[in-house]
Amino acid sequence: MDQAGRLMAFWEYSKNPSQGLESDDHNLNVVSNSLSGGDDVYYDQVGKMEDDLIQGGLPGQPSGLNFKQYSGPGCSSLGIGAMVEIGPFGVNPDGITLYAREHTWTEVANVLFVESPAGVGFSYSNTTTDYNFSGDNRTAQDAYTFVLNWFRRYPQYKDRDFYIAGERFYIPELTDIIINGNKEANPTSMIQLKGIMIGNGILDLETDRRGRYDYAWSHALISDETHQELIEHCLSSNSPKCNETRGRVGDEIGNIDLFNIYTPRCMNSNQSRKQPKCHEGFDPCEGNYVRTYLNLPQVQEALHANRTKLPYAWEACSGDMDAVVPVSSTRYSIGALNLTAIKPWRPWLDDVGEVGGHKVVYDGLTFATVRGAGHQATQSEPLRALSLFKYFLAGN
Repeated sequence: MDQAGRLMAFWEYSKNPSQGLESDDHNLNVVSNSLSGGDDVYYDQVGKMEDDLIQGGLPGQPSGLNFKQYSGPGCSSLGIGAMVEIGPFGVNPDGITLYAREHTWTEVANVLFVESPAGVGFSYSNTTTDYNFSGDNRTAQDAYTFVLNWFRRYPQYKDRDFYIAGERFYIPELTDIIINGNKEANPTSMIQLKGIMIGNGILDLETDRRGRYDYAWSHALISDETHQELIEHCLSSNSPKCNETRGRVGDEIGNIDLFNIYTPRCMNSNQSRKQPKCHEGFDPCEGNYVRTYLNLPQVQEALHANRTKLPYAWEACSGDMDAVVPVSSTRYSIGALNLTAIKPWRPWLDDVGEVGGHKVVYDGLTFATVRGAGHQATQSEPLRALSLFKYFLAGN
């Protein structure tokens, strides 16, 4: 089953509330996982529940805040999701101290960040060859097994509403496994799946490509001639002519950040201590600060991470200003689902009454944009992203 098929399966599943237990407890659990990952393997993690607590807080953490980290085994959900985008803390330019983030999603939900597949961030496998056999099916099955084991370990959460949020193509695959697992599970072991939230969704390669080419052209990043050749030669193949055309794209676009085309690039590849930090604004060098912080020995010790003491460096990778997975790609992909709109395209308002973006509502699916946001909408437009998340949890 392809990504679109999995999404449609969830759409049908969501129409039947009897497949999940109802709960009046609306403390929510959101799983954020990233990158792609054949076989069904779960990487056991040793330790006791009390060992999961970060004793005394994180190094550099402001006083008066408590923080729990649940580690599991691409892009890091801890490094990017928690430390750059939606977690309670961000890293200051010194790479040593933390600040309390405004508009954190932990204000409105219990958030469980999952490193996936094994090998991402501080996660690891006890069998080195496992890293050579990672794939979509294996990653989804590992994530599902992790969720089941996490609920067994923390049963006080198992009857709460469960939402999955993430980027690209992971979410439909994990959702599909949960739906099928719930069909076979007894009522006490079902996952109370209530909704999914996909950022920068990729459902189909051809529609994604066309959307990227159209976005670059419509935002005056490439020429008419290059756009036409991309459409003619690159939608469904990688012919020599396509490769030749793609070779010109970089020259035409220039040295800009395609993940956020109207913001500056980080001009210092190392620590950017000379660049002022603005907690309210977008800092293109924030990933560098996080990389430095998570490589500090005292931080790794506090996180119970890198226990092998291997000398590797932690690496991070990286709306409507995103040219990598642009809004046009998403619109083409949703159009291919042939859904009927029940509420037409219209603006939605953020928490301060400004237009936060636009949305269209289908039966079982809402497509929304975040105005002024790049690829990491929660980083570049945190207030609007949080407003949208609140709407999602409220079912609006």
